[in-house]
Amino acid sequence: MQRGRTPSHRIRNLLRKPDSVFHPRHKRYKWLLLGNIMFGTFMAVLDGTVVNTGLPKIMASFGIGLDKVQWIITAYMLAMAVMLPTSGWLADRFGFKRMYFLGLLGFTLGSFMCSLSSNENMLIVSRIVQGLGAGTLQPLGMAIITREFPAKQRGLALGFWGISAAASISFGPTLGGFIIDNFNWQLIFGLNIPIGIIAMLFTIIIQTEYKHPTRRKFDMVGFISITIFLPLTLYALSETTAATNSSGWHAPYILLCAAISLIALAVFITAEFLAEDPIIDLRLLGNHNFGLAIIMMVFFSMGMFGSTFLLPVYLQNSMGYTALQAGSVFIPVGIIQGFVAPFSGRISDRINPKIPIMLGILLTAFSFYLNSKLSFLSEMKAIMISLYVRGFGMGLAFTALNTVSISEISKQKMAQASGISNSVRQLGGSLGVAILATMLTTRTIFHNQQYGSALNAKSQTYQITSDRIRFQLQHTAGMSPAGAATYSPSAIVSNIGKQAYIEGINDDFLLAAIITLVGGIPILFMHTRKSKIEKLGVHE
Repeated sequence: MQRGRTPSHRIRNLLRKPDSVFHPRHKRYKWLLLGNIMFGTFMAVLDGTVVNTGLPKIMASFGIGLDKVQWIITAYMLAMAVMLPTSGWLADRFGFKRMYFLGLLGFTLGSFMCSLSSNENMLIVSRIVQGLGAGTLQPLGMAIITREFPAKQRGLALGFWGISAAASISFGPTLGGFIIDNFNWQLIFGLNIPIGIIAMLFTIIIQTEYKHPTRRKFDMVGFISITIFLPLTLYALSETTAATNSSGWHAPYILLCAAISLIALAVFITAEFLAEDPIIDLRLLGNHNFGLAIIMMVFFSMGMFGSTFLLPVYLQNSMGYTALQAGSVFIPVGIIQGFVAPFSGRISDRINPKIPIMLGILLTAFSFYLNSKLSFLSEMKAIMISLYVRGFGMGLAFTALNTVSISEISKQKMAQASGISNSVRQLGGSLGVAILATMLTTRTIFHNQQYGSALNAKSQTYQITSDRIRFQLQHTAGMSPAGAATYSPSAIVSNIGKQAYIEGINDDFLLAAIITLVGGIPILFMHTRKSKIEKLGVHE
């Protein structure tokens, strides 16, 4: 059969006619491509947020604690962090469209495996498969957008791209909560399967293939060393407060993991500066704007991902919210972020990106500070106000930060820069979850001991409180006098435990606010004058 005569070739030739919107030179092609990328990004980010509301149910289903369940999130982020820089080399070698499609395929396959998981270990392994797929989608999506859109439209395009992430943040927890309350936690992963299939079809139809004109060698030493460093570092952080570890930081296996991870980090840094084609071009960090933006992203992601992990746990375990109620509080965050992101991108293109970044960081940190005042009597209005502020702050900061970070990067280095940027974001998020989960455990123990030492069974306050509880149990719950007298002290102790847990969460949110503010300092030293950037001639 002659070339071009098969059905697949005829369809491809029809779609790629010069007057077709699917032709790369058509003025609408880049917008269709943006829609395709937004669809894949929505799916990848959705799975990072939809799981949060299901954590308490997964903990109960498998009979595991916070120190174990955090790995369901961390494993996903870690796999993404490892894959993000690798995807740039793979795309240059095998083609951007092909690797984007394989990323969708891997993510969909991982979702299917998650839906069949019968224990926490199988679920964690399945999440790693998911993360490997998602780690291909995000950097390639950003690289494709920056390649197709001219400099004057890049901020706007990245703003719309941010809408897909914002929509996932908004509707992911709510959707997860609805599924958890009405069905089972396995379905929150199974939902990705039809979405993934649709996204793969869109990729086949819309995208045209692009390969980098030069081939780079694969940096095996860099890949192996970073793959060793990331998991061991986070494992050591999370295991310091594990129930099975009574020695804390002094446990031999913790010290061994820390030593190996430090050696791996040293090997990685050395290899990246010596390699002809490094997997992560650390020399890009020498770029003024990009290097400062990376520092900011680490701190910003630590606070953002860590706090997103904490709030659903607080709402369900301390406030008695259902999974749907806990998830629905995030709806305004994504909606506000989605509306603000293009506006922020427009400001970045036309005025000064420092303005939305600084304002966004201040608002985000303030929202964390508001959450540090939570109690078991907190009203919904107080919780929602902090989330309104957070959505506005994140929408302002992220798009503008993405725009200014790549303002001095050449197109040839864009895939590498995108991989580093997204890797750092996921690494910062993983560190944030690990650090805040560890701190929650230690601070809860601290407040428990503090309240316990102040508890005096012979004090007048204790006696009055105990008498009131006994009275309520007898006259409201219908309990016998002997049963009420026995239950009253345990009710006091239980209340102290709940309050200590909430105080630990408050300490975490305060730390997240401090981390976010510290991470905003580098913006003061960034180059944002258009004349300076345009003089470099790196946009086009």
